[in-house]
Amino acid sequence: MSQKLLEVSDLLIEADIDGVWKPIVNSLSMTLERGEIIGLIGESGAGKSTFGLTALGYTKPGCRIVSGSIKLDGVDLTQMKEPQLREIRGDRVTYVAQSAAASFNPAHTLFEQFAESAVQHGKMTMAEARERSVELFRQLELPDPELIGERYPHQVSGGQLQRAMTAMALGCDPDIIVFDEPTTALDVTTQIEVLGAIREAVKARNVAAIYITHDLAVVAQMADRIMVLRYGDLIEEGDARSMLTNPQHEYTRRLLNVRALRETRKGHDEDNVQLSIENITASYAGPKKNVLEDINVNIVKGKTVAVVGESGSGKSTLARVITGLLPPSHGKIIFNGTELNPALSMRSKKDLQSIQMIYQIADIAMNPRHKIKKIIGRPLQFYLGLTGKQKDERVLELLRLIEIPEEFAERYPGQLSGGEKQRICIARALAAEPELIICDEVTSALDQLVAKGILDLLLNLQKELGVSYLFITHDLATVKSIADEIVVMYQGKVVEQGSKVDILTPPHAPYTELLLSSVPEMDPDWLTNLVGKRKRGESPTSESITT
Repeated sequence: MSQKLLEVSDLLIEADIDGVWKPIVNSLSMTLERGEIIGLIGESGAGKSTFGLTALGYTKPGCRIVSGSIKLDGVDLTQMKEPQLREIRGDRVTYVAQSAAASFNPAHTLFEQFAESAVQHGKMTMAEARERSVELFRQLELPDPELIGERYPHQVSGGQLQRAMTAMALGCDPDIIVFDEPTTALDVTTQIEVLGAIREAVKARNVAAIYITHDLAVVAQMADRIMVLRYGDLIEEGDARSMLTNPQHEYTRRLLNVRALRETRKGHDEDNVQLSIENITASYAGPKKNVLEDINVNIVKGKTVAVVGESGSGKSTLARVITGLLPPSHGKIIFNGTELNPALSMRSKKDLQSIQMIYQIADIAMNPRHKIKKIIGRPLQFYLGLTGKQKDERVLELLRLIEIPEEFAERYPGQLSGGEKQRICIARALAAEPELIICDEVTSALDQLVAKGILDLLLNLQKELGVSYLFITHDLATVKSIADEIVVMYQGKVVEQGSKVDILTPPHAPYTELLLSSVPEMDPDWLTNLVGKRKRGESPTSESITT
């Protein structure tokens, strides 16, 4: 019998929670063969990332391995000293983080960061690393693969940055890659390319992978086996196809069933426009290429407009223009009948309070040195004038509203899971009691059960408070759940907009058809079939779409 590439046995991991060591991974075991992909799924806080990172012999700050073993080719990583572990990390075992924007060094170019590990491990020279980077950038469908490596992280989109991190992980031809939600920040069309490239690279190079995700449709395309975790326990494990078609545990069935839940919402009153985006054109400093061109969108009071499109289409730039972070070169924003000043610094406190934003990447949206009670409390004090006991009580009310335990008020962001951090960002936006909330991929980091809870919460708040939403997303399941109107963007332009029913009812505009056809399905053969159709010209591709 051949030796397993990775063998994790009876691993117990504890975390320091409010000064008390508590188990967060409860005596879990896992094996991994060369060329095999194992999917770790479960809701936020299940222990997926904590357990997955053990392949690197790594535990997060505030965590410790209490017992068990982690054997890579028969060598126990738990017995290694830190210098020995550094020799294998980035070489034999690599990692693709959930939040690329929080993981890259903003002071170095993408190529410099790609080359660092390969050169330090003696795998290749700087010149060889450059050739390798171009090869992988091209494979992962990054634009200008020969030149994009010279850009800094802030000069590329979130989706492009995530693909650059995937290229870095593949650079040294590792034995194992740990993927921690690597397509979270990607639009559906880009996700297809990245998933296909990842799967091809893993299989072609006989690389093993641990794929951590809350998206079961992604697991269906990627994993050979699936492990379902909850509260640090193994709920169910088995062959991916069998588990997806015949889950044995009630919790696994709940995860599968939640994808099918959709809410039908009616059209809205066009006469009660709250926000009007009129003929907006905008560009960033440097080459004067418009990022937005002649955008016209209306948001009706108490309703939701979903803006969808692939990475680089201008969705987040539109949000920056609305909030005043990027003054447009042409056009205007009308809010409640009054034109807003283009620049954030010139807007009144009332303007700032009325329009709040929830950012896509919670990791970089909060000050890591501030406790949660201070993060949520700042808008309460700044906009509403709450102080002392009044402010503290309102913070606890908001925590209860987003289903976070009250004791989290005393924690720091680094002590929270990705999903918990995003919920804190939602509470912070709600604290200002705004009229319009811009939601920039707010559920992308959440597992499906938690995401459904957040969407239900947002819908309930809309019914109770009459708050409006501009929902920026690449997740068309979210669009179907929450949108009244849909705006489809491509390369800085609106290619189609209308009611949800009109946009989602065939026949579709060509680019909308591409987006809809790119949504993963709960069929392990879906990705293979789609790639085959696109090669045969039977399904649209990005190259076949023109505006």
